[in-house]
Amino acid sequence: MDPKTELLRVLQVSRGGLLDKLDGLSEYDVRRPLAPTGTNLLGLVKHLAGLEYGYLGDAFGRPPEEQPSWFRNDPFTEIDMWATPDESREYVVDVYRKACAHADTTVASLELNSPGYVAHWADGHRDTTLGVLLIRMVAETSQHAGHADILREQLDGRLGDGTTVAADAAFWDERRAQVQAAADSFRP
Repeated sequence: MDPKTELLRVLQVSRGGLLDKLDGLSEYDVRRPLAPTGTNLLGLVKHLAGLEYGYLGDAFGRPPEEQPSWFRNDPFTEIDMWATPDESREYVVDVYRKACAHADTTVASLELNSPGYVAHWADGHRDTTLGVLLIRMVAETSQHAGHADILREQLDGRLGDGTTVAADAAFWDERRAQVQAAADSFRP
């Protein structure tokens, strides 16, 4: 398998894993802040939609046909880590799916060494390639899909593979006790 095909496959798997974390949750649960920074499931999807359009679209002269509601002329002023009340889950997920399809078209039409340009990067570092940006998207998406795994587990005990802690509560209770005991050995 060639590197471009493998990078795209891994990216697509991570995208699916991220969206899977929204399944079966209420509108409230996908939006509520679950970390001190306000991190939430729908915000992660929204953030990654912007990155897909930016790194695997705009950077190659392929802006989205329709700008998402949160896009601004300055990416540092975008509201991209949480959804406003007027942005429905369906809207954010639809934008993400469109951004992914748009990105896949970019990847399919270019070579890994195809030049790209990221306007908001520091001077002297704006010129890049599809390969660099594809690696960055794999890393970003995998990282945020991992965050989503943890957030979902906090909400209802659902694990990354779709099972729940409750499905084998005795095992997980014992594991948690072992982890706590190991930590306690370092308690001041």
